[in-house]
Amino acid sequence: MELIKISENIYEIEREGSMKVPARVFASEKLLEDIKKDRALEQVKNIAHLPGIEKYAIMMPDGHQGYGFPIGGVAALSTRNGAISPGGVGYDINCGLKLLKTNLKSFEIEEKAEQLANILFNKIPLGLGKGGVKQFTSQKVFDEVLEKGSEWAVKNGYGVKEDLDYCEENGKMDEADSSKISSKAKQRGMKQLGSLGSGNHFLEVQRIDEIYDKETADRFGIFKDQVVITIHSGSRGLGHQVCSDYLRKIEKKHPEVLEDIPDRELVFAPSNSKLADDYYKAMCGAANFAWANRQLLAHRVRECFEKIFKKKWKEMEMYSLYDVAHNIAKKEKHKIDEEEKEFFVHRKGATRAFPAEREEISEFFSETGQPVIIPGSMGTSSYILKGGEKSLEMTFGSTAHGAGRLMSRTKAKKSFRGDRVQKDLKHRNIIVKARSGGNIAEEAPNVYKDVDEVIRVSDKLGITKKVAKMVPMVNIKG
Repeated sequence: MELIKISENIYEIEREGSMKVPARVFASEKLLEDIKKDRALEQVKNIAHLPGIEKYAIMMPDGHQGYGFPIGGVAALSTRNGAISPGGVGYDINCGLKLLKTNLKSFEIEEKAEQLANILFNKIPLGLGKGGVKQFTSQKVFDEVLEKGSEWAVKNGYGVKEDLDYCEENGKMDEADSSKISSKAKQRGMKQLGSLGSGNHFLEVQRIDEIYDKETADRFGIFKDQVVITIHSGSRGLGHQVCSDYLRKIEKKHPEVLEDIPDRELVFAPSNSKLADDYYKAMCGAANFAWANRQLLAHRVRECFEKIFKKKWKEMEMYSLYDVAHNIAKKEKHKIDEEEKEFFVHRKGATRAFPAEREEISEFFSETGQPVIIPGSMGTSSYILKGGEKSLEMTFGSTAHGAGRLMSRTKAKKSFRGDRVQKDLKHRNIIVKARSGGNIAEEAPNVYKDVDEVIRVSDKLGITKKVAKMVPMVNIKG
């Protein structure tokens, strides 16, 4: 596939055939070589065929093959004459990251790292299937979670108001409608609220290793050698079922759209159709579940720290820095040639990265821009960034969401032994606990791209700006 270099770190697949727009790939030459190893470039080119798409089909520096959209895929489709595509959101709706700060220094963790790893592993519900901090028997009560999100969690004692202030959308998509979510999806979610899940989901205790932007770090409450906790989880079985349900409904109701797209995984509901409206409201409900899910996990983490350090969590200042979504479509207004238009902005394995000027972000970040959290692997650095001034112009206010996989989980388990990976990380003072060696092997550090390069490219482009680097101390995997 021919890629034209537009400028440093920007490549383009020219518009041809029934493509509505060109496709743009934001990557260095080094990352581009990794991106070429699977179908990701073909998939971003396919996105450009969707109706109502504006400017470009976009791939982030961590791009790799996904379902429908590549992971790291972004597209803005008109809410007037475009579409919404479940494949542009994904099965794990609002998979995302929540970061908790503390006033603890790293040496305080080093002394109790094994204890902390054990209590987190034992008290955090993880793995496939049932089990969560909170389980429901009443669907009516559970519907409140789907419509209120983190607001429900805080109201019911699983956090404080500040947790909502420091969360994308304040932890709630207002257009959620629980009646648009199937009983089967609800049954899957009712026993999973406050659970980590499996796969690439994790809970990691980290230390701040380096500060790049002291002024912003001070405003974020971040300092060198500080202990922070990152929680990575999503909407669990509920989100997966919502995606499955609506893919089937759309294929049945709108079979004609399959004739207009090169990949049936991109099947879409036309804007202003009943199914577009129904899917959006159901997706918002699944997103709310995910925000509530991470909020309950944060509550359980605070309880674990209280038991180990014999202090109340407020004494340890375990407050939220931010909670960001991946895998979501949002109604957003963006200026195109000085005209403001509304879009379904699809971010599939991509993070919103709004600069200070956007009214959607909290007043607490009105001078800095939105915090962005991008993890590496359990053996590499992770980063705290802020939304960059170029993000609106270049990527509809979006950036990467992680390092991006190099290797499938099946190949990873054939290539690495979990016990060996665990032992090697222990020699580097990183404690990893998981349900099985296979879970560790499929998430081995070498399975992922170079996160430092992903961050360098994002920072160089100006879609995000580096604030601080974190390194792992304790990692809990599903």
